[in-house]
Amino acid sequence: MRTIGADHVALREQVLAELRRRIVDGDYAQGERLTETRLADDFGVSRNPVREALRVVEAEGFVQILPRRGAVVVTLDETAVRDLFAVRAQLETLAGGLAAERATPADVTRLRDLLEEASAATEAKDFDQVAELNSAFHRAVIEVSGNRWLLSMSAAMYHHVHWVFRVGAAQRAPHSWEEHTRLVEAIAAGDPAAATSAARDHVEAAAKAALTQRPTA
Repeated sequence: MRTIGADHVALREQVLAELRRRIVDGDYAQGERLTETRLADDFGVSRNPVREALRVVEAEGFVQILPRRGAVVVTLDETAVRDLFAVRAQLETLAGGLAAERATPADVTRLRDLLEEASAATEAKDFDQVAELNSAFHRAVIEVSGNRWLLSMSAAMYHHVHWVFRVGAAQRAPHSWEEHTRLVEAIAAGDPAAATSAARDHVEAAAKAALTQRPTA
């Protein structure tokens, strides 16, 4: 793992981003204890930015601070997964419908480019990249929707979406991109009803897959 102690710009933000990334990518496993001393050594920094970053990821729901144990990576149990997908179902169906109403030709090209990149990454079995592109695709649909409230509300959620997707990316990716293609075609056709339906079906399929993957998810 690379250290970031040599970076001098926005050190707290760099530590936070790297801590979040390592949790999401599974470098720090669910249930694993994370001490300030260990993280400071891993990142090549003092304990102060680590302490600040831990407070943020606790607020985001990635770790719990437990008495006498310190920070422990949260386990994605069934309730957590169901709650996440309940919110996704509302946000993404709304975003899909709005995107179909508001997308420009350039927006559609951007979404199709992401699909092509994701297809290539899936073929190459580069599942870290697949997970990154999955999150990028969903953020792009929300951006195309043109609703700034959706964009603001979904920002923190997509760290968790990435986390859940990364666990089962190898199994889920081919199906996910087929569902994404259906959504993009509905957006390109300017069909809000079809886009809403495609988004809903995608979230339902993703939820089913995530719940099936437990307890490793």
